[in-house]
Amino acid sequence: MTKQTMGYDELIAQLTPDVYQNFKRAIELGKWPDGTIVSDEQKAHCMAAVIAYEQKHVSAEQRVGYIDRGSKAEGELCDDQPDPAAASPLKWQ
Repeated sequence: MTKQTMGYDELIAQLTPDVYQNFKRAIELGKWPDGTIVSDEQKAHCMAAVIAYEQKHVSAEQRVGYIDRGSKAEGELCDDQPDPAAASPLKWQ
């Protein structure tokens, strides 16, 4: 008998919304619904699956980790672009 392995994309395509929610909950709480602790390796796999699922099924604004940067008025600098005139060099002593 030949053992067939499922590809990563096939696996993600078969994730249901319930499994997706269970993975998110397991990551958040650090345990499975039955109380078993989620290992670091399982967390990493769950995070990868959640990210891949959200790429295909969830709008950008609803994804885990989304940061709403809003919009700035004309001429106003974004938070990640500091005013070069206000910056001062570090001096190590």
